[in-house]
Amino acid sequence: MIQQWLPADVPADSEGKFLENFEKSTGGSGRLMLFAGDQKVEHLNDDFYGPDIPKEDNDPEHMFKIASRADIGVFATQIGLLSRYGRDYKSVPYVVKINSKTNLIPYSQKDPWSQQWLDVDDVARFARSSGLDIRGIGYTVYLGSEHEHAMLKEAAQIVHDAHEHGLLAILWIYPKGKYVEDEHDAHLIAGAAGVATCLGADFVKVKVPYTNGRFDPVLLSEATTAAGRTGVLCEGGARIDEAEFLAQLHEQIHIGHTRGNGTGRNIHQRPLEEAIRMANAIYAITVKNASVEKALEILKT
Repeated sequence: MIQQWLPADVPADSEGKFLENFEKSTGGSGRLMLFAGDQKVEHLNDDFYGPDIPKEDNDPEHMFKIASRADIGVFATQIGLLSRYGRDYKSVPYVVKINSKTNLIPYSQKDPWSQQWLDVDDVARFARSSGLDIRGIGYTVYLGSEHEHAMLKEAAQIVHDAHEHGLLAILWIYPKGKYVEDEHDAHLIAGAAGVATCLGADFVKVKVPYTNGRFDPVLLSEATTAAGRTGVLCEGGARIDEAEFLAQLHEQIHIGHTRGNGTGRNIHQRPLEEAIRMANAIYAITVKNASVEKALEILKT
């Protein structure tokens, strides 16, 4: 029942809109396939231009072409990209990321602080005036940063305001900064997931836990239990072999009990047709409960 995911801070007159946004975005499964397109700020052009990256990925429209033709839950990116390309891609379901920072300043030099760019009210007005299918708000918190108090305060208000408008609230919570020794520590990731629940988020995107430098899906269960009714999404990370990625995603969901994924590079760092097939394969595992074998068949079609 989708009703079980309805937060109590969604006003009665926004409940219908929230439930519709949730059901459409998760395909009725409760799981979210988030196509992440916020890296042009976060990683500058490192993810879009270079060896083994198709030339078309350097054009921001590449991501919109993928999002418009592939099976996705939502496409998350900054509002400026939506304002430049949204008129041509009105069918895409969007999440507006309302804070971002670059990677130019090393964490060893200064703890990260990613401030809010816009208010949720600004996004709601933009949705009404543009007619775009904006279903949610995204915001990043760098837990462990000496500036975490400012980001947590902003995040709490953003989640509340998003729900007021019937929008999904999705948090990226990454422990980073000079006080964080291992951002892939399973216990720390579980703590981050629990913070997202305390903030009232519908979904939280987190790092994947490692054992001796390797992904371990069993360790995810601490985070997914700690998150309670907040759905845990694992980051997609750097591009890896398709079969390995899809196998890890299946393990995250069926062993670690995550409720989706947030994938960018493993989709958009491919030529258009291949990227569409990869997104469809990820969606099939995430939302349609497909096997890895079925997802690999989708890649070949």
